[in-house]
Amino acid sequence: RTAYLGKYREAIKIYTNGITHHPEDARNYRHRGHRYISIRELPKAIDDLEYGAKLIEGTEDEIEPDGLPNNRNIPVSSLHSNIWYHLGLAYYLDNNMEQALLAYQKCRKVSNNPDNVVSSSHWLYMILRRLGREKAAELVIEPINKDMDIIENFAYHKLLLFYKGEIASDSLIDGTIENSSNAAIVYGIGNWYYYNGQLNEANRIYRQILRSDQWASFGYIAAEADLSRMKK
Repeated sequence: RTAYLGKYREAIKIYTNGITHHPEDARNYRHRGHRYISIRELPKAIDDLEYGAKLIEGTEDEIEPDGLPNNRNIPVSSLHSNIWYHLGLAYYLDNNMEQALLAYQKCRKVSNNPDNVVSSSHWLYMILRRLGREKAAELVIEPINKDMDIIENFAYHKLLLFYKGEIASDSLIDGTIENSSNAAIVYGIGNWYYYNGQLNEANRIYRQILRSDQWASFGYIAAEADLSRMKK
């Protein structure tokens, strides 16, 4: 609840207190790692999520309760998938694409519903394209189709259909990129330009994201990280 209110450092203190009392409970490391990503402390996020991944080895997965329930009130994520998902994201933001690839491959293996399939496939596709493995990237999105029963990850589903050439980029968002409120979709479009060699257009879109108010969204954080690397 504290994290959903945007009080990330306070939330981290609460998780840290939880770890003090329950040092072998992977859930605290999963959530604290997520919030370390929110405040851009990637080494700490990676440490937490790597340790969480060790703690879940050989354990049965469990559905994770929703902080913000979807329209059907059906939780779509699990402890294992969220640890691998956020670990992959932390590696991605840290520009460690090989480790990000391994984490998202593990996330994909434990993705047991369409929402988790499209979220993990989206990052796998982008990572593989950045690594220059276009054929492998195409294989990742081959099973994706318009008829999938998506409950909440509509942005990732749309982006994957765009990557497949089944929908046009102008159908991804309402209005223009400049007015879009969905940083995930706008980042996906910018990234498509990036790995297709149109760096100026990617740069423009990343900067547009940073002019939005979505500071804590993964699309915003990723655009921020990419711009920082492009400056170097």
